[in-house]
Amino acid sequence: MPEPLLALSGVNTHVGAYHILQGVDLSVPEGGLTALLGRNGAGKTSTLRTIMGLWKASAGTVMFEGRNISAWATPDVAQAGIAYVPENMGIFADLSVRENLLLAARQGEIDAARLRWILDLFPALRKFWSAAAGVLSGGQKQMLSIARAVVEPRELLLIDEPTKGLAPAIVGALIECLKEIKATGVTILLVEQNFRVAEAVGDDVAVMDEGRIIHTGEMAALAANHGLQHRLLGLSMADSA
Repeated sequence: MPEPLLALSGVNTHVGAYHILQGVDLSVPEGGLTALLGRNGAGKTSTLRTIMGLWKASAGTVMFEGRNISAWATPDVAQAGIAYVPENMGIFADLSVRENLLLAARQGEIDAARLRWILDLFPALRKFWSAAAGVLSGGQKQMLSIARAVVEPRELLLIDEPTKGLAPAIVGALIECLKEIKATGVTILLVEQNFRVAEAVGDDVAVMDEGRIIHTGEMAALAANHGLQHRLLGLSMADSA
């Protein structure tokens, strides 16, 4: 078996007096999309924040491309090729779409071919190129947030609940965008509460509960097993069919 692009081994994270992650073991294969699922408060966002170095692991290791990045500062993690799309999107509302993208570019300019690809992927950003990001709809802001993450070539994207609160039509568009990004060879670790989205885009799945990984496997296998979904998540994808 090839080495995973990202591997967490026995990762513990404390935030103040709270023991959030309690021995997380997680492998993310290269070139696919791994969906990280679980009930609210299970530790999914904390896992992404720990990978990015926003919170420091108090025990265990975070390995990326064979390097131990557990103690790295967040800018160094980003420089290594990991981008993070937080749940709050992390855009600058008072700046234009153009300025938001330029800020995310390492050299303050965007490769022309890559910019064309991004604007083809997210056509709304071309339409609102000079508009303040704050006037965008929720779905358009999410698209800008993901565009910022891929304005430079990345090895790994960490995306936290991108479809939360979005209309079904926008969710469908984001699914297609995630598929296209994945098709370029970028590895994605996706936290998602919408099981239909996870099923549509996921290759592999990991389920968290109380700060631990309690299940790993192929997404298709979990999608086909409604009883396992109920046991792990308390809800079956069939319930929303």
